[in-house]
Amino acid sequence: MSIRIRVNPIACAGHGLCAELLPERIARDEWGYPIVSDEPVPPGMLALARRAISDCPALALMAEEVPQPGQRPQIQRKLRRTA
Repeated sequence: MSIRIRVNPIACAGHGLCAELLPERIARDEWGYPIVSDEPVPPGMLALARRAISDCPALALMAEEVPQPGQRPQIQRKLRRTA
């Protein structure tokens, strides 16, 4: 399975943690908001990508499965409970 990282620009608050955790795929613009690579995440970086997604304070990152030809992409969202 191959994934791409996506960002919800409305939810993102520009904390920059994602770029710190995964600089190979996420850069920051001049205001601190992420610029995410459209390339699939290599298998060796999947753990780092999942950590960046789960550690996002604004829950603005998600993983999108890279579809095989003829398939629709599936988006995986990680939800947190608020106590």
